[in-house]
Amino acid sequence: MERASKNANIPTGEIEVVANEIEVLGKCKNVLPFEINTDQEVREDLRLEYRFLDLRNETLHKNILLRSKILKTLRDKMDELAFTEIQTPILANSSPEGARDYLVPSRINAGEFYALPQAPQQFKQLLMVSGFNKYYQIAPCFRDEDPRADRAPGEFYQLDFEMSFATQEDVFKVIEEVVPYTFKKFTDWKVDEGPFVRIPYKEAMEKYGIDKPDLRNPLIIQDVTKVFENSDFNAFKGKTIKAIVVPGGATQGRKFFDKMGEFAATDEVGAKGLAWTKWEETGEVTGGIAKFITEDIKQKLENEYRVEKNDAIFFMADELEKVQKIAGLVRIELGKRLELIEKGVYKFCFIVDFPMYELSEEGTIDFSHNPFSMPQGGLEALENKNPLEILAYQYDLVCNGYEMASGAVRNHNPEIMVKAFEIAGYSEEDVKNRFGALYNAFQYGTPPHAGAAPGVDRMVMLIADSQNIREIIAFPKNKKARDLLMRAPSVVSKQQLDDVHIQLKD
Repeated sequence: MERASKNANIPTGEIEVVANEIEVLGKCKNVLPFEINTDQEVREDLRLEYRFLDLRNETLHKNILLRSKILKTLRDKMDELAFTEIQTPILANSSPEGARDYLVPSRINAGEFYALPQAPQQFKQLLMVSGFNKYYQIAPCFRDEDPRADRAPGEFYQLDFEMSFATQEDVFKVIEEVVPYTFKKFTDWKVDEGPFVRIPYKEAMEKYGIDKPDLRNPLIIQDVTKVFENSDFNAFKGKTIKAIVVPGGATQGRKFFDKMGEFAATDEVGAKGLAWTKWEETGEVTGGIAKFITEDIKQKLENEYRVEKNDAIFFMADELEKVQKIAGLVRIELGKRLELIEKGVYKFCFIVDFPMYELSEEGTIDFSHNPFSMPQGGLEALENKNPLEILAYQYDLVCNGYEMASGAVRNHNPEIMVKAFEIAGYSEEDVKNRFGALYNAFQYGTPPHAGAAPGVDRMVMLIADSQNIREIIAFPKNKKARDLLMRAPSVVSKQQLDDVHIQLKD
């Protein structure tokens, strides 16, 4: 029999099969709900309903295989660094860690509930008390939060690790070894090497308007409040004024500036207006609020803020925290629309010196980051400083505008722990009841310890260069936190509710 031509373009191109008999092992319906491996747009909810078919899609299939390889690499690297992998419970206790808990009613203990852990926080600290000096696990975490493009609803995974007798710098060294190593293994993009840039939280909010800045964007926010302190422009009076200088921005037409104004006025951004001016090639200031740019203001902007010919400036004015947020979102949007984002690179930084406390919407003092963190200055700071001025040994790892890890030097002293929670409105009795295991363990000689938890899902999403976190999870939930494949959440029978002592409201 004559052999057919070889095809080097497919994996089976050198294999030829002569069939004498065909048996169909798994029948398929004549009509698929959607075409697989085509450029045709398919509604995401339909894809999620038939996820078992969607996973045959070549790109999605490769993403799941990539995730498997990344997980193995992370484990191998942590093993190489002498960390011990230990699993911690899924059925745990409710804990105020920044999000709503998922509660699980107990059948055996009527009227009582487990909570799915938001993170293995207390367990890993208890492991430090137990003498396991270097712990890690690929940990599932459960938080009842609204979904986003970069946050899966309900559950996510993180590389959770903790070390005894460790400082903040010790934790950074582990991250700076593990993270770039993993990224470089699976991408041909340029990857930042450690040590990563350290940016204090306050500086990040001032320069970038956000605590997860994308350093690929060269634009910087500047405070120009003093420059306009004697200005006749009513919209600036009594406000904090931020400015973004756009090099070469004067070449943009009026439509560009109008569109940016429309963006700033959206509900998401919340600006009352977006002022702007151009520095023309002639040195003349034109457009927008040019008539309020006096010669004195012009000189200050050129000398102190390095505004040059052909530049444009966007101005935002409001109360400090609000204008920081507005300027941060405008900076991001300008970076996108002007295509200023550097391509083919991963830029990392650590955000450090987070405030220990913040004001809640009700005006009460609340933890701003992690309640188990060590305050800078220890007990003395808690007793003598304004709570809103106390910084904590807390830090985030940021990559290309995404928060990729969070961590802290932990509070290992029961006296400091009680005082820290007291400031946030918890009595010592509350601490004993809600965190009894930690409170009790800390009485028996606890080593200083610190750790962090890089997010596995976001790491895979970044390495896969995906804009949607659901594209790197095998069986994700949709934007309404529903699993359309397994049809969860779902109604359960009255008998099941009776078994766990639950009665539903009408």
